Amino acid sequence: MNKQLKDILVNKSGNLFVQLLRYTFVGGLAFIVDVGLLFILTEYAAFYYLVSATCSFIAGLLVNYYISTIWVFGSSPYKKGIEFVLFALVGLIGLGLNDLLIWVFTEKCGIYYMLSKLLTAVLVYMWNFLGRRYLIFNKEND
Repeated sequence: MNKQLKDILVNKSGNLFVQLLRYTFVGGLAFIVDVGLLFILTEYAAFYYLVSATCSFIAGLLVNYYISTIWVFGSSPYKKGIEFVLFALVGLIGLGLNDLLIWVFTEKCGIYYMLSKLLTAVLVYMWNFLGRRYLIFNKEND
């Protein structure tokens, strides 16, 4: 594996571009968990779509936290418990945005809830990355 690819995929990095690239991959994985569970809970378990959206978002948050602290950001200057609480607080703001925007797109704009989720995901993704990088994992670039 060449050095540049190893720097992007393996080595710890404080570089914004590398972290954004990794976070995009991790976010994609968390999004698959989120959307898959949203669909299953709504369509098969007959949960109200906003309840499903909340449960699935939390599952995605847990996946995102675990992989982000290992591969994307590394550790923060906080103890693990505080780090998770801060990570979750950024996620809770994201959850509020998620549920509000899904509701607006679905109820007010008449868009299918799964498409509403896709539209919402882009905005919430940016909030989550920037909030986590600058509020929690705010180390100087390597």
